[in-house]
Amino acid sequence: MLAMGAFAVGTSGYVVAGLLSALTAELSVSASAAAQLVTVFSLAYAIGSPVLSAASGRWERRRLLVAALAVTALGNALAALAPNYGLLLVARVVTAAGAAVFTPVASAVAAELAPPERRGRAVAVVFGGLTIALILGVPVGNLISLQVGYRGVFLLVALFALAAAVAVRMLLPTVSAPPAVPFIRRFDAARSPRVLVSLFVTVLAVLGTFAAYTFISPILAATAGLHGTIVSVLLFCYGIGGAIGNVVGGRAADRWGSRKPLMVVLAGAGLSLAVLPLVATSVPGAVIALFVWGLCGWAFNPPMQHGLIGLTPAAPALVLSLNASAIYLGAGLSGIAGGLVLTAGGPNLLPEFAAVLTVIALLAVFVGLRQRAGDVISQSDPGNTSASCPSVNLTR
Repeated sequence: MLAMGAFAVGTSGYVVAGLLSALTAELSVSASAAAQLVTVFSLAYAIGSPVLSAASGRWERRRLLVAALAVTALGNALAALAPNYGLLLVARVVTAAGAAVFTPVASAVAAELAPPERRGRAVAVVFGGLTIALILGVPVGNLISLQVGYRGVFLLVALFALAAAVAVRMLLPTVSAPPAVPFIRRFDAARSPRVLVSLFVTVLAVLGTFAAYTFISPILAATAGLHGTIVSVLLFCYGIGGAIGNVVGGRAADRWGSRKPLMVVLAGAGLSLAVLPLVATSVPGAVIALFVWGLCGWAFNPPMQHGLIGLTPAAPALVLSLNASAIYLGAGLSGIAGGLVLTAGGPNLLPEFAAVLTVIALLAVFVGLRQRAGDVISQSDPGNTSASCPSVNLTR
């Protein structure tokens, strides 16, 4: 049920990329203006996630998840009904508010409901919904918009989010809120050096990935002369790798904790980006390069979330909301940074730039998240994080 909700909020965020043509045609705006709907969503998500999570810290978790999905549905419905571009921007802010609450809380609840030895896989299931939204949301949204326009797509997403809210309410057990903490004290976790290092790593890793992914079309055109439909097929290969990497990352976190898997996947992502211009000179080479890159890139999230939960077992939702903000900050900066690199050095320099950022993130993990006695994030037995988890009421 949590993965279903994650698919709804993930599609809410990603689907605009597949609606650019419909938006520009029906609203009579430029592609650049239409793309700002993504920027507004990302900024609202990044700012709103920690604030809203802290403000709703005393809510019973199931009720909060249902409310977040309802707000997401409302935002998409408003987007479908918005008569002009300005109100559509407002609708995207409303949608982001719901998504910003749902994703970190769903990850925390998944970890609380799962046995200690399966928490990494539980978080991976939630992120699996986001991964499927990335793989299917953009192309399916584009296909549906050809028949019903962008308004019809937003309405369908709203209905799916509403269905997810009903499913969560009916099938998920109640989960008590963490112990009451004053609002300002809820941000104490952000002062931990290891949490700050983790958030820094997230920003760098996401910035590196999306700086290259956002401009993958000109990269593939420069390396292999590929255009059009074949690029869509290659992006699907990237998505398949991402789906597999998400599962592998969760299992690796359960077995080895967080630090070692993070180092492996960051090293793999950095290497695949560094050799991308050399390998992706043909269709088979591009398939391999994008699949491995997607696998390593999307294997990053489960161990990072697993580690953050271990660092703050008494208030996991808030620190995960900060991590969600870091994800969207990195994604938002990627368009600016990638555009500057593209203008200055051309498309072949973009993967190398992304590889450098990923290597810096790897070094931050190596230096800043070193094993210390008593540090949950790097323990070989992640199950020790269970002591402070909120209680779960298995009656519905």
